[in-house]
Amino acid sequence: MSLSMDSLARIALDLQWGISNQDRFQQLINSLRQLLLCDALALLRYEGQLFRPLAIDGLTPDVLGRRFRLGEHPRLEAIARAGDVVRFPADSQLPDPYDNLILPSREQLKVHACIGLPLFANQTLIGALTIDGYDPAQFDHFNDEELRLIGALASAALSNALLVERLEQQTVAPIANPLANKPGADEIVGLSSGMLQLKKEIGVVAGSDLNVLIMGETGVGKELVAKAIHLASPRADHPLVYLNCAALPESVAESELFGHVKGAFTGAIHHRAGKFEMADQGTLFLDEIGELSLTLQAKLLRVLQYGDLQRIGDDRSLKVNVRILAATNRDLKGAVLAGQFRADLYHRLSVFPITVPALRERQEDIALLSGFFCERCRSQLGLGSLALSKAALALLQRYPWPGNVRELEHAIHRAAVLARAEQGLGEVLLKPAYFSLEASVQADSQNPLTPAKAATAALAVGLRDATDEFQGQLIRQALESFGGNWSATARHLQIDSGNLHRLAKRLGVK
Repeated sequence: MSLSMDSLARIALDLQWGISNQDRFQQLINSLRQLLLCDALALLRYEGQLFRPLAIDGLTPDVLGRRFRLGEHPRLEAIARAGDVVRFPADSQLPDPYDNLILPSREQLKVHACIGLPLFANQTLIGALTIDGYDPAQFDHFNDEELRLIGALASAALSNALLVERLEQQTVAPIANPLANKPGADEIVGLSSGMLQLKKEIGVVAGSDLNVLIMGETGVGKELVAKAIHLASPRADHPLVYLNCAALPESVAESELFGHVKGAFTGAIHHRAGKFEMADQGTLFLDEIGELSLTLQAKLLRVLQYGDLQRIGDDRSLKVNVRILAATNRDLKGAVLAGQFRADLYHRLSVFPITVPALRERQEDIALLSGFFCERCRSQLGLGSLALSKAALALLQRYPWPGNVRELEHAIHRAAVLARAEQGLGEVLLKPAYFSLEASVQADSQNPLTPAKAATAALAVGLRDATDEFQGQLIRQALESFGGNWSATARHLQIDSGNLHRLAKRLGVK
């Protein structure tokens, strides 16, 4: 059976309907899978020496979150360099990027038909279409000219979407992720409505010079949002300077922010520039801004109002041009009402507030994030392939993730290390047994701790005792997750290592 022109024409007409790019891509590969009668199909976008899946059919859902670097995937590299249809022989020794990722069966994966179609726009590689089947002779009846027509359809759809994206960047707001093409960089991963709204807000504010207050729970990725805003801003060629206000002892906080001159205080043996000077013409990211003392808040406000600062021990004023991005996991409005945060500084910082959703509020993104972290772990640990079993993915999707995306990343990395120890460096499959989440999932389902129950418990034992109990439990869980590694636990809990040891001793954990 060969392809009919009527079938291809129908697909081309369907692509003209006014639907979103994501829906258009999904419709394209769904139609092509029915037409080609293949077992798996993927449309990939090429950027920054890697392929990023845009739409899939017949593959596990976590594939959409994976990023395939050319240097680590020889088949995809061969497609990128070919310039034409690539047919891989059934006995090809090149590892397949979809090993253990094709649904529903895994047994026949080693002997299957595989075709790659590079996609071009004006002779520039923009993506690829991969077509897989279990039967080694599955696509023998399709000639290369027919496959080129399919490639042309996919190229046109992808090229039009990229053109629209460029026009959006020039006019309103880019939905694209500015971190996506940075080699080795983290990426804001997610296709849920909450994440699409977040990316839109980043695009809206990035091109301005407004201060931004980034709010969200610990572990949701507030620093990634700050990086994305900076990289999409006119200041992208200047520094992005990071300062964690929660890790600043009061005695050195002012010096860290504004600098000091030699002899300003005991130990000041040379001049030192503060973070504001280092970020001049660029961006200063103040993480956990709610932890700054009221005294420092007043001095910070002056810099924001007038753009000038004084180093400690210096009578001269320095002019700086700095954009402030601040982040907090606290309720700053409540802190203002309680007199713990200056109202005038709050209004200066929150000119454009952005809230990063918790992972439990975007459950549909868990599969994508799991794929993203699995591919990263596969590369870091030198594994042939790293896949999640169906049961493991279901477990991850049931768990409430109090530590958000950071906790998910650590859970997958720990599971991958355990699985590698048992299964070796070849094909590694993550099963529920490698995750210490099942007990928590069962406990949450059998006895969920609602806010009302938490408040009742606190009243029964006293607020201090309830707080100590909660902190002790959190430290024990994190410590167990990281195999007793105190440094990793401190980073996960976002607390200074020394303070963690002292707190653990006080609570009887250590």
